[in-house]
Parts: sequence; C-alpha cells; structure tokens
Amino acid sequence: MTLREPVELADPREIGPVHFIAIGGAGMSGVARIYQELGVQVSGSDQVDSANLRSLADAGVRTWVGHDPSHLDGARTVVISSAIHPDNPELVEAGRRGLRIWHRSAGLAALMLNHDGISVSGTHGKTTTTAMIAVALAHAGADPSYVVGSPLASTGTSAHLGRGTAFVVEADESDGSFLQYPSQIVVVTNVEADHLDNWGTPGAYFEGFVRMATRAQVRYVVANSDDPGSAELARRLEETGHVQVVTYGEAEGADVRLTDLDLEGTTVSATITSGRAKGRLELQVPGRYNLANASAAYAVGSLLGVEHQELLAGLASFTGTLRRFQLVGSRRGIRIFDDYAHHPTEIRATLGAARRAAGDGRVVACFQPHLYTRTRNFATEFGSALALADRVLVTDIYASREDPIPGVTGRLVEDAVEAAGGSSRYVPDKADLPAALAAEARPGDLVITLGAGDVTLVGPILLGLLDEPAPDDGR
Repeated sequence: MTLREPVELADPREIGPVHFIAIGGAGMSGVARIYQELGVQVSGSDQVDSANLRSLADAGVRTWVGHDPSHLDGARTVVISSAIHPDNPELVEAGRRGLRIWHRSAGLAALMLNHDGISVSGTHGKTTTTAMIAVALAHAGADPSYVVGSPLASTGTSAHLGRGTAFVVEADESDGSFLQYPSQIVVVTNVEADHLDNWGTPGAYFEGFVRMATRAQVRYVVANSDDPGSAELARRLEETGHVQVVTYGEAEGADVRLTDLDLEGTTVSATITSGRAKGRLELQVPGRYNLANASAAYAVGSLLGVEHQELLAGLASFTGTLRRFQLVGSRRGIRIFDDYAHHPTEIRATLGAARRAAGDGRVVACFQPHLYTRTRNFATEFGSALALADRVLVTDIYASREDPIPGVTGRLVEDAVEAAGGSSRYVPDKADLPAALAAEARPGDLVITLGAGDVTLVGPILLGLLDEPAPDDGR
C-alpha cells in the first residue's frame, strides 16, 4: 500500500454506472449503498460472500463473489480499496478500458461535495467519534449523512444519506486518504506514530496531519488537548492563524472541558463545560477515552449550532458501534466482549476499561496481532499494554494486505507480555482459541477478544462452548 494523493472530483450523479471492487468491506459497502440511494447504477464484487454483500444485493446492487473482467461491462467508474492488488483482473481490465479509477476515499469525497463536511481523523478513536457526531446530530433533527468504519449498534448500518447539510466521515490517515475529503471541520482525536510502512517516519506521519488540517477549505480544527501529538498540532495551527482551533479534554484551558469523571462499570459520566454551558455528560459506553470522544462530538455539534441540552441528550442515546467494547454474551458468570483495538495505545485504553468493568473478576485478553510490520515495530509496546490483563492468549498475525516477514509471528508479542510481567500463552492457530479460552475462563471473569482481523469470530464460538455442560456441573 502507498500514500494516496487527492484527485479531482466529479458530481457523483454523473460518474455512473459505478463498479466497486471489494464491495463487501465495511468501508466500501457503506459508500456503495449511498451511491445506490442517490440513484446511481451500482455493481460490485468481492472475494468471499458476506452479510454486507447479501444486504447490498437485497437493496438492488448487482453483486458477484469472485473477480472477473466481465463484471465491468457497462461501468464508467471503478472504485477500489487499498487492499486491491495491482494484478486484480478487474482492476487490470479497468485500466485497459480507460475507465475512471478512484480509490474509495475519492468515491466518498465526491459524495461530500456541496455539504458541510466533517472529517474525523486520528490514530485512535475515529470510528466511535464519527458515530457519536452522527448520532448527536440525528437526535437534534439535523439528519446528517455519514459513513462510519463500523455499523452503529442501534441501527446495524454504517452509512446514511440524510437530508441535512452535514456529512460526517471517518477520515483514514493510514494511506493519506484524509487529504481527499472536502471538509470545513476537521477533528483530530490524537496523533501517535503508526502506519510507518507508508509514512516512513513519525515526523512524516505528523506532517501529514498538518497538511490535512491546513487545506484551504478547513475552517475549524477540533483537537484533543490531552494527547501530546494533537496538542502539538493545535499549537502549530494556532501560530499560523489560518484556522480556528477548538480544544477538548481534561486539560485546564480546554475549550470543551471534562471534570469530575466517574469511570466505574460499563457506563461513564463527567461534567462538561463549554463557555457558559455546563452539564453532566452521561454515556452508555465505558472508558475514559469515550468521554474524550464524546467531548469532541460535543464540540462539533456546538460549531454546527446544536444546543447544549440537545447534545447531551443525543450523546446519552449513543449505544456504541460494533466491535467497540461490544458485549458478545454471558454464560456461567463469564462475560465475553469484543473490541477492534489493534494498536498498543488502544489496547491499553480498552483493557483499562475492562479492568473497571470486571470488578472483582479477572480480565482474560485474547489478542490477534494485525500486520507483520506493526507487530515487528510495536511488539514490546503490545506486551506492556497486554500485561494489564490477568491472563493473555496471543494467536498468530492477521496478515491483511502484507506478506510474511521472516521471524515475525505472534510469539514476539507473547514473549513481550511475559517480559512485561504478564501471564501469557501462545495459541498460534486461531481455530484453537475458543477451546483454549473455555479452559481458561472461570465465573466472574471478563473475557475480551482484541484485534482488527477475524478474531471477532472467536467470541460467539466460545459462547457456544460455554453453553455445553461443564465437566463438573453434575449434568
């Protein structure tokens, strides 16, 4: 994967028919659905069948399992994801036919034209913050359009074409996509080195955020005053005076400030103060980080003219997104959660919330590393973060778009957990994880699966195993 440079956009109603390669992905399916709702003829293919693919087919999108050049017949524009290899037969054929080829970010950016664009960027927290903004605006009657990286728990959908003027998107920094989106408001949740396979150095990664935040159309930057990288970005922007910076967080002097935090259990609350407005922010989701995400959403809503009490009520109605501290189920006094955390900082925050939610019980973490380069670069940091759990099971790496790197396996993380003083076990085959967790867990434990890959499949299987009679329960 390489960094994406912005391309010239066109009216989305005039570029069809549009064919999406890898249409079943969480991000691609949402963009395709909005094109379909606009009345554009849409088709798409993916390597495997999925619920997203079937849902799009039910909505009238022509879909195929597998890639074939004939799928492009009639198409004028082809939209691809970063995971598509250059030798993909449909992509090769699109080039041969001279069709317009857009990365997903350009396809989404075109939808934002003539809207009040809000881009949510940052190393962590983008999905939840984007979803919180969408929910808060919808609760206030603004009916925003949005595309989020994970479906909302309340609706089961990740995208919506609204009648309002606001269009909220999760802006991915990994490949430079965040430079493409036409946005008047930009949120920066945090800036912490990641995706160095693309950016090269932490300095280059940071400068990408500077470039994104100083584009001509940006009027406001909402920045996290508690994060060193985001706070440094805010300082740089305030010196230039090109944009208005609004800060949020617990730091004294934050424009939207959190105080008197209550972090116990699976709900959290804090006092939020913005100018003369002050009230209690209450959330149905756990973690200090979610209070920070909510204060960013509050700041965006305020900039768009939503009243204080409306914002508090809207944020209180937020029930989360899938794979963000999502409860899978409970059996035999064992609660099972699933979370997308795949960076050491995210894992540390998630396990901190899990520790508070576990009460007197143990936290048992099951981690699937994501990407060989990230595992190689952050193995020590992963070990330190995971050691916050009482027991850790580590499986092998979810490769995603990368080829293996010799000597880089999940064993690196398992060793790092032990070196950090944690208790860990290496279970290389993901298929063995449910049985291993069933043997480890005991009543009162909180079990949480962590990772951006297919480790999300483990929790439901574990739940089924725990439904079976226990060896010593007399049945």
